[in-house]
Amino acid sequence: MTNYRWIICSMLFFATTVNYMDRQVLSLTWKDFIAPEFHWSDADYGTITAAFSILYAVFCLFAGKFIDWMGTKKGYLWAIFVWSLGACLHAACGWVTMKYEGIASIEALRAVEAGSATALSIATISVYLFLFCRAVLALGESGNFPAAIKVTAEYFPKKDRAFATSIFNAGASVGALAAPISIPPLAEKFGWEMAFIIIGALGFLWMALWVFVYDKPNKSKHVNAAELTYINQDSEDVEDPKEANDEGPAINFAKCFTFKQTWSFIVGKFMTDGVWWFYLFWAPAYFSDQFNYKSSSTMGQALIFTLYLIVTVVSIFGGYLPKLFVEKRGMNPYAGRMLAMLIFAFFPLFALFAQPLAMWQNSPIDPAWWPAIIIGLAGAGHQAWSANIFSTVGDMFPKSTIATITGIGAMAGGLGSMLINKISGNLFDYAEGQGAAFTFFGYEGKPGAYMIVFCFCAVAYLIGWVIMKTLVPKYKPVVVED
Repeated sequence: MTNYRWIICSMLFFATTVNYMDRQVLSLTWKDFIAPEFHWSDADYGTITAAFSILYAVFCLFAGKFIDWMGTKKGYLWAIFVWSLGACLHAACGWVTMKYEGIASIEALRAVEAGSATALSIATISVYLFLFCRAVLALGESGNFPAAIKVTAEYFPKKDRAFATSIFNAGASVGALAAPISIPPLAEKFGWEMAFIIIGALGFLWMALWVFVYDKPNKSKHVNAAELTYINQDSEDVEDPKEANDEGPAINFAKCFTFKQTWSFIVGKFMTDGVWWFYLFWAPAYFSDQFNYKSSSTMGQALIFTLYLIVTVVSIFGGYLPKLFVEKRGMNPYAGRMLAMLIFAFFPLFALFAQPLAMWQNSPIDPAWWPAIIIGLAGAGHQAWSANIFSTVGDMFPKSTIATITGIGAMAGGLGSMLINKISGNLFDYAEGQGAAFTFFGYEGKPGAYMIVFCFCAVAYLIGWVIMKTLVPKYKPVVVED
């Protein structure tokens, strides 16, 4: 049997890695490189991340349908082209702002008096420019997961899909892992603009490979009959594996919302995606605010690297766990997935200890290491959860609709992310302004605000799992009557 499906999985992994590196450039450069030039506040950054999230959510609603209509080969190419273009466009924001304000140099831009009308104007113009670039980025990135999940359903049987998803989804962790050791040094040496351009250009290289690597399994010259039979083992009453390519009946977009299975996926994504995006967008700023470790410093990079190293190593096992439940305990794939998701829903509870240990005055190690390790464990729980929740779509919906449902769920996740990022940005600014007058669980000012957000992050997964289990208590595939 050939194993070409793993080559395809590796392509999905690299696409997701690039996807998350493009998304991370801003979070690793705004605090130390961009904000001093444009006089941004936490609320400004919160507005940008929230806008990206809501735009991503809106685009996801239609991106899945676009992928189902266009097909995974062409649809994926369009998606990565648009997001790579959007990533590179960020580099022009500084130049456009300077031209609009009539300022001749970066030094003059930084020298503008904080709080002045000019500083406010610079911040406003630059925020709008970044919002435009984030909109283009969001439009392209909205196609990544619908396309990747659909390809996974094409190339893997149900029992292997969560494991395959956990592998390519680890690209999110690897991208976040590579970002802190590559992006700040690039910004330090060549300027933050070149960091956006260099990382953005990686997507164009991926496109050149995808054109030659991907075909549907029954059309690929790299997939032999034995592998095709393995891939299509879930198809019933099909003697010739090449005939097992029917994607099933198409489901009307509006009709998708009439199924409890759709709403189960929506709730699971809405409750949990924002937690991951909060860690992704705010962890560098957290270490800078709490411990004064800038993202460009050796310690700042080491903390973020350690955090995502833990996420990457631990989360891959999350996709393999349902496979063990199916093969060793004889469970159906959906039941195995839900049990695995329950196990990993407890991992984010570690977040409750991030702030207390960060304030540990007699810690035997630098207190900054505690939240790095704890958030890493919580993030690993998310990525393991994510690999399994994505795979529930393939369990219950026909292949013709997988990208559409994935897009709908990603839309819900984007809405959740918009809420947590916007609320967090405003909360952090308010708490900092209130100082000792703002307290939560004994923590004053901004540390108290971080504790509030960590508490939500800790319990979101258990709440989401209970609602999902209530909506779809047992495996029930969607059946569409002709």
